[in-house]
Amino acid sequence: MIVSWMTTNKCNLTCKHCYQDAGENKSAELTTDEALKLIDEIAKAGFKIMIFSGGEPMTRPDIVELVAHARERGLRPVFGTNGTLITHDLAFMLKEAGAMAMGISVDSIDPARHNDFRGLPNAFELTLMGIENCKAAGLPFQIHTTIMDWNQNEIFDIMDWVKEIGAVNHQIFFLIPVGRGKEIEGHALRVAEYEGLLRKIMEKSRTLGIPVKPTCAPQFLRIADQLDIKTRYSRGCLAGLDYCIVSPIGKVRPCAYMMEEAGDVHDTPFDEIWANAEIFKQLRTKAYKGACSKCKFNDRCGGCRARAAYYHDGDFMQEDSYCAYGRGLK
Repeated sequence: MIVSWMTTNKCNLTCKHCYQDAGENKSAELTTDEALKLIDEIAKAGFKIMIFSGGEPMTRPDIVELVAHARERGLRPVFGTNGTLITHDLAFMLKEAGAMAMGISVDSIDPARHNDFRGLPNAFELTLMGIENCKAAGLPFQIHTTIMDWNQNEIFDIMDWVKEIGAVNHQIFFLIPVGRGKEIEGHALRVAEYEGLLRKIMEKSRTLGIPVKPTCAPQFLRIADQLDIKTRYSRGCLAGLDYCIVSPIGKVRPCAYMMEEAGDVHDTPFDEIWANAEIFKQLRTKAYKGACSKCKFNDRCGGCRARAAYYHDGDFMQEDSYCAYGRGLK
């Protein structure tokens, strides 16, 4: 099971697609003591992997202490970061504290395009420095890439580059219009484009030599089955099943792209929220509607619950309308 804690809303970048609309600290963000308590409750709930995300987690001055505490509690601490603030010293401190892997965002290997999307003129250069610092510290890293209309033709070059620089995994995200992402919904791939690109990505994954996971694209497992491609992943959408998030101010939600709340760790321990929240109980029924209810790949894919909610007025049990198979499209 995986939990992602958005450690802070603070960020040094202004990425155009940011689901968190990150920038400045929010009032009532978890203190160090509250964060340590949260980590204890996450371990008690039986989670194995804890993602430190944001905002930008490297802006928290207590981040090394929190990673060490997570490791002491038997969790596997990993990161979702833009990589620009991973200094040489910080990389070594995180490694020593028990960090297991860094997920670093790169959306184009054209520096100008990446920098424009991320909102900082030298973001690409700083991210590459962060990657080199991870290598020096012996800290494994993977690359996260968000696909939109403007970079879809670059994805196969990016995949090759990810392998060449020594990443251990490539996670390819597809835009879900929440947060600032609502403002660029028009740049999301349309259904047929999405299906076609997913198929090509899965085909290329056969020979890339490192794991590839399309994220927020649970249909990749249906496509893998159709193409007889072996993958180490067993389930598409994990929201509320084996995954949830905690916001900077302690709100628990099924995933980063679902705004529906399961509870607040200020009021109820995380492990109790995970076990008893009504939204999690509903998601665990897998009683989906529309095309998802009739799909033979239901248990492999599950449809994107965040897209179901966004495109069906908040009904997260509705069908995932982004599925070409469910819509009967070739």
